[in-house]
Amino acid sequence: MAEEYREALLKKDDYYENCPGCQVDQLKELKKGFPFRDLISIWIVVLCTALPISTLFPFLYFMIRDFGIAEREEDIGYYAGYVGSSFMIGRALTSVFWGIVADRYGRKPVILLGTLAVVIFNTLFGLSVNFWMAIITRFLLGSLNGLLGPIKAYAVEIFRAEYQALGLSTVSTAWGIGLIIGPALGGFLAQPAEKYPNLFSKDSLFGRFPYFLPCFCISLFALVVSIVSCWLPETLHVHNEKKTSSNDSYDALEAATGASKGDETRTDDKGRKPSSNESLLKNWPLMSSIIVYCIFSLHDMAYTEIFSLWAESSRKLGGLGYTTEDVGEVLAISGFSLLVFQLSLYPYMERILGPIPVARISAVISILLLSSYPFIAMLSGLGLSILINCASIMKNVFSVSIITGLFILQNNAVDQNQRGAANGISMTGMSLFKAVGPAGGGAM
Repeated sequence: MAEEYREALLKKDDYYENCPGCQVDQLKELKKGFPFRDLISIWIVVLCTALPISTLFPFLYFMIRDFGIAEREEDIGYYAGYVGSSFMIGRALTSVFWGIVADRYGRKPVILLGTLAVVIFNTLFGLSVNFWMAIITRFLLGSLNGLLGPIKAYAVEIFRAEYQALGLSTVSTAWGIGLIIGPALGGFLAQPAEKYPNLFSKDSLFGRFPYFLPCFCISLFALVVSIVSCWLPETLHVHNEKKTSSNDSYDALEAATGASKGDETRTDDKGRKPSSNESLLKNWPLMSSIIVYCIFSLHDMAYTEIFSLWAESSRKLGGLGYTTEDVGEVLAISGFSLLVFQLSLYPYMERILGPIPVARISAVISILLLSSYPFIAMLSGLGLSILINCASIMKNVFSVSIITGLFILQNNAVDQNQRGAANGISMTGMSLFKAVGPAGGGAM
């Protein structure tokens, strides 16, 4: 049976014996079982990428305070903004570049470089002794970790057609799990000498670097993922002719998201030469969705960082006076609720109302919800705890509803007449959409 599949593949005009992408296609034909191994591989790679993004927010306020760069307590948030944004600045500057690298040299090198960047620069961030070291290490971490776009292409290339949708949902699920574990690690493992004096002394490494333990745990996990990733198969098609897997990646992504193409359309697409990047930029529905996505991503990340700073500020400054544990608990509960919402309630809402109406309703309610936060700060005790958790859950649910709707709008914007342009720069275009924001919370 295996030899029959092999002979059938060899008869195809576009099959090459020494091409890694063609070898993966052959393995997909031979393997008929459930792809547990591939699902786990993608899951841990995405989790490794998601953890460093959110783990610092519970302790960022105290880290800036300990650096002593802020002359007044009111200035801590000002300096924390630079550290929090440095990761995204680096990512925005290099996301398109990593998409091009993934198309030219392969998905696996980008995955390995991204996980190794977490090992090195996340460790150095935990060992930061001053403000500028923290900014530089976070910037380099964001610049060199460019696998958020290519991992989606890899997810649809590595699976058979019937499991491609499952592969994409695995990416989103792993991202949601990262939103739960990341803040929890940062909240419960930061300042271990103060929280767990029986286990960590003030003279130990974790006592002298109070924010190193959560970063060290993530870096250790990333090291294991980097080693495991060495055995990942490459899915990029490398032929003697000037052809890559860009078209195949885009077609697979369209199939996984439920798009259908007729035989006539496929014939036209094969005969059409890829257009330039300029034709993609002239697609106003696509570009408008990217612009709106950028705005809401800015809003989402600003909330994520400002919420932690506000919650940990003292009562006299209008904050909640929370500790890192309190903030980590709120963010972890919100992340878990977000995961439940994505897997259960959102599909029904999207089916009844449609993705864009859901996004519009969520945006309007978010304005009213955020306006209530100053009044929530006037509460205390159990009432404060219940309301702040409910507000945080609702805010994250609305954010993911908005950005998921924008993703669907972006997919629909690439219409039949412009698929040639999109195919020609499949990873570059996907990375452009990724570059303008933080991958939308759990909506990656």
